[in-house]
Amino acid sequence: MRVLFVASEAYPLAKTGGLGDVARALPSALIRRGVDARLMLPGYPEAVDRLAGARVEAVLDGILDVPDGRLISGRLPDAEIPVWLVDAPSLYQRPGGPYADQYGVDWPDNARRFAYLSQVAALIGRGIGAFWRADVVHANDWHTGLAPLLLAASGTRRPATIFTVHNLAFQGNFPMDVARGLGVPDHCLGTDGCEFYGQASFLKAGLRYADRVTTVSPTYAKEVLTPAFGHGLDGLLRTRARVFRGILNGVETALWTPATDASLPAPFGPRDISGKRACKAQLQRELGLPVDPDAPLFCFVSRLTHQKMADILLEALPWFGEKGAQFALVGQGDPALEAAYRAAGSGDPEHLAVHVGYEETLAHRLYAGADVVLAPARYEPCGLSQLYAMRYGSLPVVRRTGGLVDTVVDASPRAIADGAATGFSFQEPTVADLTGAMDRALELHAQPLAWRRLQMQAMQQDFSWDRSAGKYLDLYCRVAGLGPPKPMAALEPAEETASVAV
Repeated sequence: MRVLFVASEAYPLAKTGGLGDVARALPSALIRRGVDARLMLPGYPEAVDRLAGARVEAVLDGILDVPDGRLISGRLPDAEIPVWLVDAPSLYQRPGGPYADQYGVDWPDNARRFAYLSQVAALIGRGIGAFWRADVVHANDWHTGLAPLLLAASGTRRPATIFTVHNLAFQGNFPMDVARGLGVPDHCLGTDGCEFYGQASFLKAGLRYADRVTTVSPTYAKEVLTPAFGHGLDGLLRTRARVFRGILNGVETALWTPATDASLPAPFGPRDISGKRACKAQLQRELGLPVDPDAPLFCFVSRLTHQKMADILLEALPWFGEKGAQFALVGQGDPALEAAYRAAGSGDPEHLAVHVGYEETLAHRLYAGADVVLAPARYEPCGLSQLYAMRYGSLPVVRRTGGLVDTVVDASPRAIADGAATGFSFQEPTVADLTGAMDRALELHAQPLAWRRLQMQAMQQDFSWDRSAGKYLDLYCRVAGLGPPKPMAALEPAEETASVAV
């Protein structure tokens, strides 16, 4: 089984959110199951710099008239995952992030940048030139949505396609005249194709033309079939319901295990959690909070956006001073919210610590040192914060939506008695409901034995990728008409640089 996994980011080459974690972890889990999985993403400057064993595999000639295209092969620097970088300095070698400049403004040529990624994925997936040929091309989110469309339009000799939507709200909608210059066939530009309210939608292209469509949790898969969560695409998804399913995301345990996490000042695990106390004390010192083992420490590691209820949490900040609890934030997003959180933190340094920005190792220390991780959301396709929190013995507070429903069991009296509780959930996206769940967390935190039982239950949950990878592998086999995979042979580098042309 040969799978080309195409995404716009993958940790540690590039990461802005959960997609970066998934795009690393799922191919890794598939490789352990014997799949010949190759990861493809754009050649951002940091990705080219960090790629291990980099070599130019091919010159990409004539694709969208991009003059400087190359295919660079290598592997992730800390994992044996084969990587192809679609390198085109005119498109990707620029300061800022994968999608926007250093001021947060989207790159004006994003349609061309990600259409180019999809064009190369479609060509390589079909085995154009002397290359490996995919049985399945697995595209992810709007950035790669044109790949299933291009493959569907290419004829019968093509790989099967899977398209995973990680967040339906981000759609990659561009003016129709822009799309006409990206190699999209005219017959795919109508309402039965990728047209969406007068624009060309890369996301709709993936949803419409992929052989199978997935999303990242079972509950979100049901929610997006409704107008409330469908972002205008629920009708299309209902017509594709037969080939649409939710498969829960997971945790890459090699990176997210407190017993072996090099980011932490002390290791710990479900059987011996004593190291978590040292992690909390060190985190309090690092963030400038009073070092107090008895002060409940709540953390928020997230994008500062409307989706993540960052505005509601901002309104709830006085609660921490009133209750004598501590709050630490690591995140970035809406500039107005960033400024408001900074102001709140400077106004109450005894209770609030605000770090605007994101650092991977600091995020690990927050999950390890916190007592409670706040992971609310107005909608949540899956969410990873609550999974990392439980793994590190920090109980999550979540809203009952999407993947949060599928992963967190509320600490109701019945669930506590049954030994099933793993966190705290609430219903409405309001300050009252959020702080009500936080009040319940405080009450249980004041009962050390009860709190310890909840920590153990949370830490013992199995959210590894193994189960979900098995579901994806079964889906690949079905859509490609193949049997179970055989162990993959060692990858042999090409003898010389090739050339791929349209």
